[in-house]
Amino acid sequence: MNKLISIKNVYRTYKLEKSFIPVLRGLDIDIYRNEWLCLLGASGSGKTTLLNLIGCLEYPDQGAITYNGVDVCNISKKARNELRIKNIGFIFQAYHLLPELNILENVKLPAMLSSCFGKKATEKAEDLLVKVGLKERLRHRPAELSGGEQQRTAIARALINDPELVLADEPTGNLDSKTGEGILEIFKELHNNRARTIIMVTHNPEVAKLSDRIAVIKDGKIENN
Repeated sequence: MNKLISIKNVYRTYKLEKSFIPVLRGLDIDIYRNEWLCLLGASGSGKTTLLNLIGCLEYPDQGAITYNGVDVCNISKKARNELRIKNIGFIFQAYHLLPELNILENVKLPAMLSSCFGKKATEKAEDLLVKVGLKERLRHRPAELSGGEQQRTAIARALINDPELVLADEPTGNLDSKTGEGILEIFKELHNNRARTIIMVTHNPEVAKLSDRIAVIKDGKIENN
């Protein structure tokens, strides 16, 4: 299989006041192009930390992370930002929508960071919002939307730059079962019809069964792979 990401001997420790909390302890995993990988593990096991490292939001304390053969820990901050903007779409559990902007404006933001402005950015954002079922809500602000609508907005925002890699942190965790099923249909379409690589954190074994592979994080390492 065609390897997209390789993570070797990665450590990550956080400082909390005077204490040090080790989260990842020599973690190794390879992730393949067009794969849907689900990460399972107890709360605090390091699932979100691993997503942040893969997404170039954090640096490991030790170890190597390569993306398409490039060591992303040893490139410039500018190069990391460009990689993240152009190649990676983030879907956060807490949505992270800007409350002062309507959902069309929220979805357009990553396109503008990628130097796509004006009518083209608007058309791309509108098209995605229509595809996720929010055609009638374009001018609404996040506070006027349900949790499921906010999550669909976050998915549209993550896809605006047509990323090859989608990182999703508990995308159905805050949703009722019916709404969650609708969100999962979007991921199925991304994986099956658009051949995107998906790395998803979940606590739900039923959601994990939809993936190609399940990796369990325990004691800072991949327990099974």
